[in-house]
Amino acid sequence: MVVGELTTNVDVAVIGGGPGGYVAAIRCAQLGLETVLIEKRWLGGACTNEGCIPSKALIRAAAIAHRSTHSEDLGLTSKTKVDFRKMQKWKDGVVSGLRNGIESLCKSNGVEVVEGRAFFQSSNRLVVETGHGPADYEFKHAIIATGSVPSVLAGIEYDHKWIIDSSDALSLKSIPKDLVVVGAGYIGIEMATMFAKLGSRVTIVYRGEGILRNLDPELGAEVRKKFDALGIRLFLNSVVVGWKPKGKRAFAVVQGKEGKEKIPFERLLVAVGHEPYTRELGLDKTGVSLDEKGFIKVDAQRRTTDPNIFAIGDVAGGPMLAHKAFREGKVAAEVIAGQKSAFDNVAIPLVVFSDPEVASTGMTEAAAVKAGYKAKISRFPLSASGRARTMGETAGFVKIVSDADSGVVLGAHIAAPEASELISELSLAIEMGAQLEDIAATIHPHPTLSESAMESAEAGLGKVIHIYKQKQSQ
Repeated sequence: MVVGELTTNVDVAVIGGGPGGYVAAIRCAQLGLETVLIEKRWLGGACTNEGCIPSKALIRAAAIAHRSTHSEDLGLTSKTKVDFRKMQKWKDGVVSGLRNGIESLCKSNGVEVVEGRAFFQSSNRLVVETGHGPADYEFKHAIIATGSVPSVLAGIEYDHKWIIDSSDALSLKSIPKDLVVVGAGYIGIEMATMFAKLGSRVTIVYRGEGILRNLDPELGAEVRKKFDALGIRLFLNSVVVGWKPKGKRAFAVVQGKEGKEKIPFERLLVAVGHEPYTRELGLDKTGVSLDEKGFIKVDAQRRTTDPNIFAIGDVAGGPMLAHKAFREGKVAAEVIAGQKSAFDNVAIPLVVFSDPEVASTGMTEAAAVKAGYKAKISRFPLSASGRARTMGETAGFVKIVSDADSGVVLGAHIAAPEASELISELSLAIEMGAQLEDIAATIHPHPTLSESAMESAEAGLGKVIHIYKQKQSQ
């Protein structure tokens, strides 16, 4: 890097050290580009520090605690005491370890990391406000990876005491006795399930007709089956129209089709989505354009309407997933380095760490029909899986959407233990243009949950062994 009297010249300036940003910076450096990574809070972004990683750590711990006290059918009658402060300490250790690992990766790859807030002065210049004063950078290319922030719901704005966001929920000092969750997307469902397993009385309030509305309807239906056992109350077609604290608790007023109901809570978690974070970036000093929802417009190479500037991750539009940002970061870096690269992935898997876990990739049946395919549905129930039975977890299924004429796999939807691990095989099948026959003819180890993908493909071909013939396909 060339350091002048006032300005540092770099090949690439990356703004934001989350999943997309740090991956883009490291890949740029690997490709021989002088790279600076600017992050105002902490490396790893929201995903590592207050989202994906801490939530999955606590979800895992909650699942173990709940399973240990609900396994009488397996001959286990021991009771588990939850030490929530110790659980939080363990979670914080997981987070700090990964954050330190990202810092080491950046350092070992020659990425300069600068702590501060960046804003553009032009299409090739930016200023970073650091703890030591402003620093100027002149760049050949920039990558915006500033992520997103929780959406605010009018009337129940965050005070981070009674009304909390998901980051607050993951850093609570104690388990709330009563928790109201507003929203039924993947964050709301994950948090509701986790706290219910830790002993909270959970109520979900959602304005729509059903939970997990962006997924195959059968997945949401499967998750709902566990709500009664977990003690989760669900109010659909309902909204919170007001709330009021009273002593150590507060009360939410929920308006539904049948009138109003007052619901007590210690915490009310608002989980109604995220918005792209573009505030104070100085985009008006560049040629970068936003769409009608505030996302930065990008092409298949993740280039914005300003040819020197790229955008990746949540700020560039959905789905808002860390693994999508990983891929976009690599694409942007390779394009800047002069390589032929594009974000042309067919399948972007989405996972909800609920109970059971659910995962989806590619097209739903409705999307396939809309796209002009003659959609064929095949499925295999986990109740027929030997491995699922040995685990005592037989709720769920593997469902494959294929083209009836060619047998090409178009989508897959799973409700199962470890659905998060099972979905990748079917995502690969979609990316490769695989047919049902390719999956069916692949030998899967026994007994495993992964066999369910093979059995579902066999069901679509009319030759499955382990379920009755009339249940093989539709």
